[in-house]
Amino acid sequence: MALIKSISGIRGTIGGASGKGLTPVDVVKYTAAFGSWVKQQSKSQRIHIVVGRDARISGDMVNNLVLGTLQGLGIDAIDIGLSTTPTVEIAVPEEHADGGIIITASHNPKQWNALKLLNEKGEFISEQEGEQVLRIAEQEQFSFAEVNVLGKIKRNDTYFQKHISKILGLSLVDVQAIRSRKFKVVIDCVNSSGGVVVPLLLNALGVEDIVKIGCEPNGEFQHNPEPLPENLRELAKTVAKSKAHLGIAVDPDVDRLAIVSEDGEMFGEEYTLVAVADYVLKNNPKAGHTVSNLSSTRALRDITEKAGGNYAASAVGEVNVIRLMKEFKALIGGEGNGGIIYPELHYGRDALVGIALFLSHLAKYGKSCSMLRSIYPGYHISKNKIELIPELNVDLVLKGIQEKYKKHPINTIDGLKIEFNSKEWVHLRKSNTEPIIRIYSESESETTADNLAKKIMLDIRELIKTQRIVQ
Repeated sequence: MALIKSISGIRGTIGGASGKGLTPVDVVKYTAAFGSWVKQQSKSQRIHIVVGRDARISGDMVNNLVLGTLQGLGIDAIDIGLSTTPTVEIAVPEEHADGGIIITASHNPKQWNALKLLNEKGEFISEQEGEQVLRIAEQEQFSFAEVNVLGKIKRNDTYFQKHISKILGLSLVDVQAIRSRKFKVVIDCVNSSGGVVVPLLLNALGVEDIVKIGCEPNGEFQHNPEPLPENLRELAKTVAKSKAHLGIAVDPDVDRLAIVSEDGEMFGEEYTLVAVADYVLKNNPKAGHTVSNLSSTRALRDITEKAGGNYAASAVGEVNVIRLMKEFKALIGGEGNGGIIYPELHYGRDALVGIALFLSHLAKYGKSCSMLRSIYPGYHISKNKIELIPELNVDLVLKGIQEKYKKHPINTIDGLKIEFNSKEWVHLRKSNTEPIIRIYSESESETTADNLAKKIMLDIRELIKTQRIVQ
């Protein structure tokens, strides 16, 4: 069993002893802490919090616990039911709520669930705010309401349609162009919320020929729910066999988007953002900014600079990307895992707006999905990790590698990123929960990207042998 307490929420496996897994006791404890924190922050006389969930098997149980706890705190809850992360993010400001809770473990397997916490803007709470919530939970600094002032629950199942309507209202979403292409699309929604909302969106965009995989929202994920190539083999085969124009995959809470080209080849999760950003940049009258994190492909920087814009890289994490996007007033940003953030709609990763913008781009491009992919720079990212003994001082390891490569451009805002030339880099990040260094490397050559990571891992092992870097 596992329970991971982080600044952005609480994640764990269902069952076991309290404090060891995500049990009913833990759900109540951390919901009470968040609700108490919201009450401290808000100036409202009556607090409102939006609650939505994905289709996980445990979702209904956790949802009932969350709603009951909020009621017990004297907080009114707006239960929008089966939903997506971006839909809840949109609902919070629409409801003029004081915060939001999304019940989802995102791409994690079905035994996991989580509470993701939003502020009054419908954005993830900051690191400092998350620490305050955790402190309240650990010290159990919450007091429940008396019977006459218990909270009320209002149910609202209209937010899928509201979300879709907002997407259709965006100037760069071209329904006429999409409809005229008569796209045939295969979708894999991994038996979660996307199975309901993605077909609704495609129909609204004028796509009528849809082949469905995993669209029954029962939480019985038919494969690992993370939309990575190794988990999308059935989608790829179905796209090629059915002669579809493309395939679309989303994760359980629909904030990540992966595309499969008409030939069954992966478009590349890193390139979902690249293609959509290219479309947005080309249709903006002025040169604009883009943002992604340090572990995302350089291709976004390339296409941004080609369009006359400026690119900036943030620390890893959606909160960090959004903070930098606001600072630079970026037109678009996101993460290389298929997470697209389009501020004209809202500040949050959103696969639904990604689908609408990608299909608009593909429709206007007028050629195949694979041909669209071919116009972008060809980079390969290698993702690795090295496990270390618990006694090792990981910070000293990173400092040692930094010293070794000090003649190269270095970025230390999030771990250590080393640029070897304009086309190759390595990014090292330590885990906050286990003695691991994650190593991401990129090059125009897949072999070179792999070799860069191997070289760094050899350097780390050599450093450990020759220097005393235990705690």
